[in-house]
Amino acid sequence: MVNDETPTNDRYAIELTLMSDVVMDYEKEHYPIAKPSVAELIELSLEEEGMSQKQLAQQIGVSPSRISDYVSGRAEPTLRIARLLCRALKISPAEMLGC
Repeated sequence: MVNDETPTNDRYAIELTLMSDVVMDYEKEHYPIAKPSVAELIELSLEEEGMSQKQLAQQIGVSPSRISDYVSGRAEPTLRIARLLCRALKISPAEMLGC
């Protein structure tokens, strides 16, 4: 009923927009999605980049056990290491800082 060529003032397009807004508002209120922790961010980025913890450790110059500490949440990276992680994993600094 609605596709990319449907005019925005079409009654079905308007209804779809209104219903989408209602669903988004409901989900924000009842099922909010929290920002990922640093550990989750690193783990997800490793998966997206197809990189192992060992490869990441070699690339940024830390021990594999240190990367394991970051991924498990046992340790937080320093700002210097966070910068290296952002570059290696293509993470924006704002995401790393939780902004």
